[in-house]
Amino acid sequence: MSRVGLEGQVAVVTGAARGVGELLARKLSARGATVALVGLEEEALKEVSGRLHGDSAHWYADVTDHDAMSRVAREVKERFGKTDIVVANAGVANGGPFAESDPEAWRRVIEVNLIGSAVTARAFLPVLTESRGYLLQIASLAAITPAPMMTAYCASKAGVEAYAHSLRAEVGHQGVRVGVGYLSWTDTDMVRGADQDEVMRELRQRLPWPANKTYPLGPAVDRIVAGIERRSAHVYGQRWLRGMQGVRGYLPALIGTVGQREMKRFAPRLQGMRTGLVGAGGAADEEARATHRH
Repeated sequence: MSRVGLEGQVAVVTGAARGVGELLARKLSARGATVALVGLEEEALKEVSGRLHGDSAHWYADVTDHDAMSRVAREVKERFGKTDIVVANAGVANGGPFAESDPEAWRRVIEVNLIGSAVTARAFLPVLTESRGYLLQIASLAAITPAPMMTAYCASKAGVEAYAHSLRAEVGHQGVRVGVGYLSWTDTDMVRGADQDEVMRELRQRLPWPANKTYPLGPAVDRIVAGIERRSAHVYGQRWLRGMQGVRGYLPALIGTVGQREMKRFAPRLQGMRTGLVGAGGAADEEARATHRH
């Protein structure tokens, strides 16, 4: 598939304060794109924006807030004249047994990862239609395979995958391309935060290769950039994920059997697990909501 040069393109990246979003913003900027950064960590966004190569700006907004995201979409167009690319990357995670999970944190994972992605698309679709642009929805290996102790995250990522596939069919005739990006465990604050829990870390290490590894961020983001340049329907942060598509129909039964055995093994150690949002991004989300409530 032919590549679209990024020089002069305007790209919006949500969850841009750290991790995948931050590095993606830097790499898009290095290739000549003007970048609009969106997230909940205003100072961090300002720092990222200040380090970019070309023109950029940042917006503080909660992706689950329709009014806020509509304002961002309007202001990005006013500032830069158009929007060519939107990467719905903002996401949070929690872990632990569903029955003992914090209901508010569980719901928030769904709200940010699924509802927030839909709110982002709804806000930016009008300008993407004008530019015949590209929406990349960041999903996960968790969209392809279920995993115990990750009910909210798997549900949210399976949800955004299905939603984005449905949306692709709706807007393709208007010239808007929609892609889904898949990442395995990648070296970000979110994954490091999850690994701080001994049980979650050990469970992950017991996964079959190659799903038991943490992969470097740089090569994964390079593949995302290449997918954006190609306006790809599917983008794989790790090459082996493409092969998972062919066997995904067998995975629920396999995980159901193997997972039961693993959960029985770990059952005595599950008491008292932290069930809130993980990592620095999760902490920022919790802080922003607490501030808003007060």
